[in-house]
Amino acid sequence: MDTPIIYSALAFLSIFAVFFGLDRILNSQKADIDSRLDRYASRVGTMGESDAIVGQPGVTKELNKALASGSTAQRIAIELQRADLKLTPSEYILINIGAILAGFLVALFLGRGNLIFGLIGGLIGFYAPRFYVKRLQAQRLSAFNDQLGDMLILLSNSLRSGYSLLQSIETVSRDMPPPMSVEFVRVVREIGLGLTIEEALAHLLQRIQSEDLDMVITAINIQHEVGGNLSEILDTIAETIRERVRIKGQIRALTASQRLSGNVVSLLPLALGTFLFIFNPTYLSRMFSETCGIIMLITGGFTILLGYLAIRKITDIEV
Repeated sequence: MDTPIIYSALAFLSIFAVFFGLDRILNSQKADIDSRLDRYASRVGTMGESDAIVGQPGVTKELNKALASGSTAQRIAIELQRADLKLTPSEYILINIGAILAGFLVALFLGRGNLIFGLIGGLIGFYAPRFYVKRLQAQRLSAFNDQLGDMLILLSNSLRSGYSLLQSIETVSRDMPPPMSVEFVRVVREIGLGLTIEEALAHLLQRIQSEDLDMVITAINIQHEVGGNLSEILDTIAETIRERVRIKGQIRALTASQRLSGNVVSLLPLALGTFLFIFNPTYLSRMFSETCGIIMLITGGFTILLGYLAIRKITDIEV
């Protein structure tokens, strides 16, 4: 089979997968919440039930069935929940495949048929969806932690006014902005489906991996077992969390220039090398055709990565 035919087939598959993924993302935001009850009930392990989602394409249904017995689908489902992406594991896998093909073809085109560039582009396409999911998780976790102090004040005031714990949680789900309200709506729905408050809060901690939230849930569970004034406990925890958030904000402001310098220094060699290869490919062609040049590229990339990780580690100060 001719090479142009192979490239054309790969281009068709990559474009189809990319547009299929975009269609699923846009349609998932309009889907009925009740049709995705397994997300609110945290039934991550029951992949067969997700096949009943209305309007799901047959390809994703069959792929869900194939993944149902494995732990990979459960892990992907948990990661998607943490990022609040309304996708099934099969849809995420198809999007990942499309990103790999698109990255391979784009890099192969920019590299003028160089297979090494194509493999690098495919590798970037493989990790790009994962980086995107991780970034959404980090942003959502940061927003959740910023709202945690206000949530505890509202929860404490509701308890002090005579509400039960469940009624106070419902108040939080109504009055707090997302992502806090979204997560506590899920907690209320899970309790309505028959789970205990402890189980619903444990599922919340599974979706939101926050040390502050772990401390709050531990205090609620202890108070539920031994009794005590929960509103005063929550007031103390809220004060601690608000002070920690304030200190973290000061640290991020003080280390902003260092983090920006690390990003610029790490990306500058890659940007310069790409610019030279596109506009003057003969200047760098020997770097990819000789063993010594390839070793230099691998060594340079490895040292750049080490420097970037070192700067991130230095500026990541725990509070």
